[in-house]
Amino acid sequence: MTHDDLQSLLSVMLQSGEGLSDCLFLPGKPPLVEQHGRLQELPMEQPEAVLQPAHVEAIANLLLDGNERLQADLRNLGSCDTSYALTGVARFRTNIFRQNGRMGIVMRKLQSQVPTIESLGLPPIFQQMVTEKNGIIFVTGSTGSGKTTTQAALLNEINQTAEVHVVTLEDPIEFLHPLGKAAFSQRELGKDFPDFATGLRAALRQAPKVILIGEVRDRETMEIALTASETGHLVFCTLHTINAGQSVNRILGLFTTDEEKQIRERLADTLRYIVSQRLVNKRDGGRLLVTEIMGSSLRTRETLLYGESDARTFQEIIEAGITMGWHSFDQSLMQAFEQDLISDETALLFCTHKNKMRRDLEMAKKLRDPIDDEPSGLRMAAL
Repeated sequence: MTHDDLQSLLSVMLQSGEGLSDCLFLPGKPPLVEQHGRLQELPMEQPEAVLQPAHVEAIANLLLDGNERLQADLRNLGSCDTSYALTGVARFRTNIFRQNGRMGIVMRKLQSQVPTIESLGLPPIFQQMVTEKNGIIFVTGSTGSGKTTTQAALLNEINQTAEVHVVTLEDPIEFLHPLGKAAFSQRELGKDFPDFATGLRAALRQAPKVILIGEVRDRETMEIALTASETGHLVFCTLHTINAGQSVNRILGLFTTDEEKQIRERLADTLRYIVSQRLVNKRDGGRLLVTEIMGSSLRTRETLLYGESDARTFQEIIEAGITMGWHSFDQSLMQAFEQDLISDETALLFCTHKNKMRRDLEMAKKLRDPIDDEPSGLRMAAL
């Protein structure tokens, strides 16, 4: 297989349908595409044709392109991340991995157009986030929930409105930000710096006002990120967590028990927002982004300092902060249901508190379809 063959195959996969997010190459299966969250087999000339281990390994070798670092990661760690460009058409974030002694490849399609807050339909509070001058903002969610896309929209807003230097540390670079008011220095793991901690430490000497960290993976990176947020930088980070409470616990879990009190104090001073997000199925096909947003307030800082209890939980604080633009997943899901964007089954599947959601859904259904109380015209016979 040559690069021309791979590019032709990827072109066909991209043209197979709308909503494509991933291309998968696995031994024993035909090439697969994920569309709107569901895997589809690429139609082959011979229906029984499947990829052989040698086919997948040949594709992997083209993607590795003789890079010694990637080959060492694959050999020593069992997987590696890189990027690949389909000339003039699309770019991909690629993960090559070993499974059962064979190669597997997943290529995630990257958007060529940098998204905006408006194009993603993000709530108005996202406009407030980019006006922060310092502190740390976490964008959290599972793999494939759109964290990088949301961060790109936030940075795009800064690019349009602020004359600042933005340094990004990414693995790999997914969105190439065009020339705007801001100056961008986009650095890629493995090509421009060896690890996030080293790259972040260097970034502090590059006169940035805004720093984006593709992912916080270890204690050292988190420590430097907190320090950067304390010294006048606005820091954007991602975490693989599902809500605000779990995000705080993940951060604390990177440090020892003896350090917990100090880390809680630092978070209380520097945390500006935790944005958590999920993609759910829409009624008419496709997927809808639902978010949970917690900002900084006296109650938030108190809970960060002393922890959650029966009297105070992040969930309760978030739902009470709706006047400030905060909202929980359950509130987002209810709003989507009331707008007829999602079904009640979807709302129940992705909600946090199922019993309360059932009651709220029943009430919403009654309001949507009220019982007809008008007289029927029938009368009881006189006794």
